[in-house]
Amino acid sequence: MAASPGKMGSMPKTSARLLALLSLLQARRDWPGALLAERLDISPRTVRRDVDRLRELGYPIVAFKGPDGGYRLDAGTELPPLLFDDEQAVALAIALQVATTTGVGIEEAAARALNTVRQVMPARLRRRIDTFQVTAVERSATWPDPQVGSGVLMALGAAVHAREVLRFDYTPAIPDDNGAQTPPRRAQPHHLVTWSGRWYLVAWDLDREDWRTFRADRITPRTPTGPRFTPRELPGGDVAAFVAGRFRGVDDSGHWPCRGEVIIGLPAAVVSRYTRDGVVEELGQNRCRLILSSWSWHGLAASVGKFDADIEVVGPAELKDACAQLARRYAKAATGHDS
Repeated sequence: MAASPGKMGSMPKTSARLLALLSLLQARRDWPGALLAERLDISPRTVRRDVDRLRELGYPIVAFKGPDGGYRLDAGTELPPLLFDDEQAVALAIALQVATTTGVGIEEAAARALNTVRQVMPARLRRRIDTFQVTAVERSATWPDPQVGSGVLMALGAAVHAREVLRFDYTPAIPDDNGAQTPPRRAQPHHLVTWSGRWYLVAWDLDREDWRTFRADRITPRTPTGPRFTPRELPGGDVAAFVAGRFRGVDDSGHWPCRGEVIIGLPAAVVSRYTRDGVVEELGQNRCRLILSSWSWHGLAASVGKFDADIEVVGPAELKDACAQLARRYAKAATGHDS
């Protein structure tokens, strides 16, 4: 499949041997000339001639010398025609179609890329990808996901890759009423991740000396970047677990900060059906023990209160206090005045 319509006029003249040569050059970095000749069952002279023809078509193929001298498909200033097999072409089109629904700021570019790829696809492949349709569920109009410019994402990704200290302005979630100008942040960027349709930068905050997750849509990078740094070890060693833990409210050890035990007047089979991260132990026909964790004591009390049954708090005292506070608030809400 050619991905550059402007070169299509030359492609029909390209022999099957040229396409096979191009496919080999894309499969690995360096190819000894003798090995190419052997794989294509042609002479080294024919290999040189075919390489020259590919160069005329815009492929930046460089030759390297030595005992095993050969060829390398190098990076160029323009994107030449690309060669994909059928499965690669379909996978690329599906990935682009999914990217148009992500809500992370690349939807328009992905749609244009998908249209370009589709135009140069053979009819048999177009029919395959046209049967694959992705529908994005409409997000809340009140709280739409913010968009992040591709330039910001590229700047953050470059800083992560180069391991350079990032200086940036960070817009707070709640603007300062006094309009005070906050100083730029300084951080060692480690990972650029997506979570629930948003981009986040995981970094070591140099001023606060702690790990932070920054929303990319609030970041305005400053140039130039700072000095290179030696990456620290991320707590737990796994970025996915680290980010998930931060959003759930667990500490760096991976544990929830609040853990309590209650006895509920329902069968264990019923309670376990609505409990994702808890431990349920059957105590009788209509009685069970539930050990549950949460990001706060009030959050834990509210989770337990969702069951339509009598509840006995075993402990700790913080959970009992949280249940009492919620009881007072609910009573006030029910009566419309202080109880």
